[in-house]
Amino acid sequence: MTTIAVTGATGAVGGAVAHLLGEAGLEQRLVVRSPDRAPQVPGAHVVQASYGDAEASDAALAGVDVLFMVSGAESAERLDQHRAFVDAAARAGVQHVVYTSFLGASPTAVFTLARDHWYTEEHIRASGMAYTFLRDSFYLDFLPMLAGEDGVIRGPAGQGRLGAVAREDVARVAAVVLQDPASHAGQTYELTGREALSIPEAIEVIREVTGRDLAYVDESVPEAYESRRAYDAPDWEVHAWVSTYTAIAQGELATVTDTVERLTGRPPLTLRELLSQQTV
Repeated sequence: MTTIAVTGATGAVGGAVAHLLGEAGLEQRLVVRSPDRAPQVPGAHVVQASYGDAEASDAALAGVDVLFMVSGAESAERLDQHRAFVDAAARAGVQHVVYTSFLGASPTAVFTLARDHWYTEEHIRASGMAYTFLRDSFYLDFLPMLAGEDGVIRGPAGQGRLGAVAREDVARVAAVVLQDPASHAGQTYELTGREALSIPEAIEVIREVTGRDLAYVDESVPEAYESRRAYDAPDWEVHAWVSTYTAIAQGELATVTDTVERLTGRPPLTLRELLSQQTV
């Protein structure tokens, strides 16, 4: 029997994948940093490890055949941690890695964190393990969270469009791939919603469904850096925040694919549908 390990099970995507695999009757190993926060899933065994802890990762991945690797929390050390965990998987004899990457991952991507995903993909490719990359667009769930406490979304996105995807849909795709990984070996899947919205269009949908009175300020790039100065965040993080919007402005995230529906048999959620089901 194939042994599946799921990372990030205390988060939204990893947790949803764990539940979907449990509903399918599959046994799995949940690799988490905080076992007390792990979801209760039938057939799941919880082990503790973090991406940067080589010894714990070696033990957690021993005997694993297929690994679902959710990208780690954003940090200056994330790429190094990813590489260390991939190395641990290779040492443990993992045969196939399913990794949550990012749409348009490239060493020259406008969104700076997409570069980390590219280099992680390259490290997985070089490991000799089979792989499937799920290149997710920005999460649809996060769009309402872009607004500050004043209800304003600020950033240099212009009228660029974003084909954001719901975390629920990413999890559904991952569960399909993990149940038959050999059929998806070597594939890179671009996961998006079924529409590409501008920030003003997204705000209008949020307003209509939730009643939140949001506004959009289309900043210049210098204005964006200046407005984020108050957070006293490290440079890498500020660059990531600002490039979230410049990537939209430059059209890098306007892609809309049929991948979610093609792999799962169900179309991805729109922003209106996602918000509507959250308010029920």
